Formats: sequence, C-alpha cells, structure tokens
Amino acid sequence: MHSALQGYFDPALVALVAALVIGCAGIPGLFLRKPGPGQILSTAATILAAMAGVPASLQLLFSHTTTTYLLQWSLPFGPCELVIDPLSAFFLLPVFIVAAAGSLFAVGYWPAAEHRATERGLTFFYGLLASSMAILLMARNGVFFLMVWEVMALSAYFLIVVEHERENVRRAGIVYLIATHTGTLVLFVYFSLLAAQTGSFLLPPVGSLSALSPYAAIMALAAFVGFGAKAGIMPFHLWLPSAHANAPSHVSALMSGVILKMGLYGIFRSLTFFYEPPLLWGVVLTVCGIASALLGITFAVAQRDLKRLLACSSIENIGIITTGLGVAMMGVSSHNPTLMYLGMAGALLHILNHSFFKPLLFLGSGAIIHAAGTREMNLMGGLGKGMPRVALLFLIGSVAICGIPPLNGFVSEFLLYLGFFSQLKADSLVYLVLLAPVLALVGGLALIAFTKLYGSVFLGTPRSQAAAHPHEAGWPMLLPMAFLALLCLLIGVAPQLAMRLVSPAIAAFYPQPFVAEIPAGYDSVLGRLSLAGILLLTAVVLVTLLWRWRLGRGRVATAPTWGCGYQRGTARVQYGATSFSEFVVAVFNGMVRQKIDRPTLGGLFPRSARCSDVPTETLLDRVIVPLFMLVGAWSAFLRRLQYGLIHLYMMYIFATLFILMLWAH
Repeated sequence: MHSALQGYFDPALVALVAALVIGCAGIPGLFLRKPGPGQILSTAATILAAMAGVPASLQLLFSHTTTTYLLQWSLPFGPCELVIDPLSAFFLLPVFIVAAAGSLFAVGYWPAAEHRATERGLTFFYGLLASSMAILLMARNGVFFLMVWEVMALSAYFLIVVEHERENVRRAGIVYLIATHTGTLVLFVYFSLLAAQTGSFLLPPVGSLSALSPYAAIMALAAFVGFGAKAGIMPFHLWLPSAHANAPSHVSALMSGVILKMGLYGIFRSLTFFYEPPLLWGVVLTVCGIASALLGITFAVAQRDLKRLLACSSIENIGIITTGLGVAMMGVSSHNPTLMYLGMAGALLHILNHSFFKPLLFLGSGAIIHAAGTREMNLMGGLGKGMPRVALLFLIGSVAICGIPPLNGFVSEFLLYLGFFSQLKADSLVYLVLLAPVLALVGGLALIAFTKLYGSVFLGTPRSQAAAHPHEAGWPMLLPMAFLALLCLLIGVAPQLAMRLVSPAIAAFYPQPFVAEIPAGYDSVLGRLSLAGILLLTAVVLVTLLWRWRLGRGRVATAPTWGCGYQRGTARVQYGATSFSEFVVAVFNGMVRQKIDRPTLGGLFPRSARCSDVPTETLLDRVIVPLFMLVGAWSAFLRRLQYGLIHLYMMYIFATLFILMLWAH
C-alpha cells in the first residue's frame, strides 16, 4: 500500500487522476452555450492528461511493482481495490495515446460550429469512454469491474448512434447493444463463479486457482465468451463491422484501437488466475484465433465500404493476437518457456502495434470521407493528388497493417513465426508449424485488401463528382495521424525498444524466473532485424529523393494511358474496388456470401442497367436475425398482457412477489 506521504509524486496516482480528468473533460461543454470552447477545452484537458498519464504508465511498467489503493464503500460486495501492475500499465498506454489523438482529430473532423446538435454529447461520451477503459484496467473488485464495464458499454453505444437519424446507424447501435449485454450476462456468471471459488469479489492473485477444479473449465469458457464478445473474436464479432463503420471516425479509432483490447485484457487477466492450465485451453484459443484471422481478412477483401473493410481487418488482427495468446498458453501447459515467451511477446506487441496503425487508418478514413463525402470506394479514386499528406500517412498505416518491413506490424508477426518454427526441433507440438502457412495466407490476403483500398481511393482518376475536388486535411487532423505513423515507424526500426515495453507485462502474466533468461537469445535477432529495417528505410528515402530530383531536372510529358482499344477512356473503364477483388472473393465464396445482381442484356439497343455485388453478414443475416424473428413470432402472445392499465400491472407485481416469497420459503 502506498502511503499518503508519497502524495502527488506517485505515478499510479497520476495515472488515476489523468483517467478521471479525461472522463470529466467533456462536462464544461454541456453547459456552455457558445459552440466551440467546450470542445477546445475538452481536447486540451485530454491531451494534457495523456501527457501525464503516458509517462506515469511507463514508470509503473518499468518499475516491476504493483500499486494498490483501497476504496471503502458501503456496498455489500467487499472492499474495492484499484491496482496497477505492469500488465495494467501496458494496456494503459494505448488508452491515453489514442484518446488524445482522437480528441485532437475531432476538432477538425467534427467541429462544434458545424455539428452543434451532436458535438456536446459526442465530446462528453468520448471522454467518458476513454476514462472508463482506463479505470477498468485498475479495477480488482468483480462488482466494480462490471459497473465500469457497463459505463464503457453504454458510452460506446451513445457514440455509435450519434447520427441516429440514419436507419443503418440505429440498426448498428441495436446490434451492438444486444451483443455487448449478452456478453455482460455471461460475465455475471463468470464473476459469480469466481466469487464462489475465492469467497470474495476481489479478483484473486496470479496463479492462485487450480485449473483442474470442477468449475475452472466453466469459468474459462465464460471468460472467453464474455470478454471475447467485446474483443470481436469469431463467432462473437457480429456487432463489430457495422458499429465501426457507422460511428464517427475518431470514435471508430478509439473502439478499434482500444475498446477491443479491453476484451483481450479480460482474457489475459483471467488466465493469470490459474496455474497448470490444460493444453485444451491453448488449443481452443489458437483455433479460434487463426479462424478469426483468416475469416476476418477474407470478409475485409470483399468489402467495398472503406470503414467496413477496416473493421473486418480488426477481426483479423484480434485473431492474430488470440493466436499468439493460445500458443503461449500451449507453451505454459507443455512447460516450454521459449514457446510461451514468443507467443506472448508476439501477442502483446501486436496489441501495441494494432493500437497504433489501426487508429491511424481509421483517422485517415475520416479525412477521406470528410473530403470525398462517401465511404463507397467504388466512387472514389485519384484522391492522392488533392490530399498527398493524407495519402502518405495512410500508405504508412497500410504497409504496417500488412506486416511489411520496416514498419511495426512485421515485428510482432515475425515473433509468432519464430514461435511456430521453434517447434521443428521440439518433441511435442510439432504441428504448430502448420500455422505458419496459414498466417502467411492471412498476410497475403491483407496485402490484397489494402492494395485494393489504397489503389481504389488514392490512385487512378475520380469516379464521382465529389471525389474530383478533394481537399487536404487541416493540421488538427494531420498531426495525430503523423504522430501515430511515427510510432509505427519507430517500433519497426527499433524493435528492441518495443520489447522493453513487452517484457514487464510478460513477467506479470507468467512470473517464472527462468523466463527472464530467454530474451537474451533473441536480442541479436532483433538487432539484425533493426539493422535491416534501417537499411531498407534508407534505401526507400534515397530512391524517393533521387526520383524527385530527376523529375525536377527533366521535362515531363503527359499523354493519355493506352485505352486498350477504347477511343475515349472514362473513369468507369478503370478497375474499381469490387472488380479488383472479384476473383479472390469468388475463391472464398463459400465463406463470403454476396448478394449478386447481374442483369441480362438483350436486343440491339438494351436499356441501361446496373450490376451490384454486396457482401453480407452471413452469420447475422442468415442465422441470428431469422432466429430473433422466429422467437418474436412465438412470443407474440405476450403482447396480450399489455393492456395499458396501471392497476393490472400492479397486480402482476404483487403476484410475482407472492410467488417469489413462496419459493424462498
């Protein structure tokens, strides 16, 4: 316990106060009549709090200590503890960084002067969401954890439906609300069983519960379902594509970059409670993770909506992280510290990487939509000429998410490949090598998806009138994007620095002394990786400068591209987003169901017609929605109980209480 004498110099207290400041940052704007000052004040408070919270989190991470605060309350659930250990401090970093970046981006993307009706609520709930996630990472009482979890869930809902006049936004909000509260119901079961095992609602310490107890498997399953629904692991991903696509872009950045990690944090934290976990736990996590990665990127390839593509790729990246966690758990079960370390290092580092390049891409999508007025990639094209800075920053994010050196996405996936191939010389779990080609297939599909995205948005010629006159984003939008791009580049060329962040979190997850000896064997590998990344980056910069120098010295002639026989080429002739990925989507047509409308043309002078290929949410549209409609039809008779008479409702309440009293007696 930290005494009061340590006061304001305690980094844990600084992190807690920073979280509370972010949560209160939007309150003044609710009472200010003039639009604008409230948003500026909220942004300034959020950035200043993040500038204090990030160094405090780093200090807590590197100190390898645990700080505990005790909150005395009168509720009958035992004392409420707020604890920050290295694992919590690691997850706090993206909370502060992404919240500050999104808050600054909103000044240019969602200015108060143009959105008077929605800006106040949007700013308030944005801060409340970021604050609730930070406090959630500190909660060590199960009841308090669920309280903060509900605040987080409802804040996200109000942010998703900020443009509630649109039907698709309302539908996305309803799907999210049902999915998140279904997961919360499962978490009620989980925390109840946990309290029954420990005799208290306080979360147990690391390695204090046996994984072989009768209720351990049920608790592990409940944690996986409840937290997996928030993380977006398949098949609990139903809410994710529509919610991310319809929310404002800086909200999508916070949801994809951070809120999904809260589900992963719950799974990570729950696994620390048990010692000697069975091999089956790691196998389930690995299978679900690699399936999420493959199916998520397959759905992303089929999308023609810019933000839905990014949302589906979040499912892929969450799957990669879950795969790394599953491999690490298999290493723990088989007493293989090398496999445990590489799997956990790859998973945790990919959490950090995804928290940087995915918000960068979502913020970039907001700048694109702000300029083009549409999310439909088939209506874009040629935006790179009008907004070259956004195009460059978006290119950095696209290269990073595809796992291409010298950016950060490559480093975390490289660690997973090392973990897979390390089993070639092992006596057990040799079949993990088969995951390497599957992960390579995921990377190839990601390359196709983001080549499609970048090419159809920034290259070619405009396909619509709105895309023909784009405008460059202002500095409030470019500055947070540039900062996130710099972080992606820094981790890519200096992976040793990133591993210094990951190692304390691994030690908090698996505090075994012999694990500390493992990183020394991979320092030289990361050193060579860093040298190769620096050389590659230098080569790219030199080639770019040489190209621009020669372009500036010579005479540039312009001429139309060969039109393949067409006398007058138009924008409609060039490849669009749908046509680019048509072959790949056809290969995976069994998983990606599309609504295809291909009209037949007849006669010498056929009438004008349109063809469309619209990807669908297979599980949601073909299973969940029909099931809900069937249940609604079966439950229609219950409407007869609603007569609108208060005395009749009072009789229902009295009858219910009477039955409960008899049952309790």
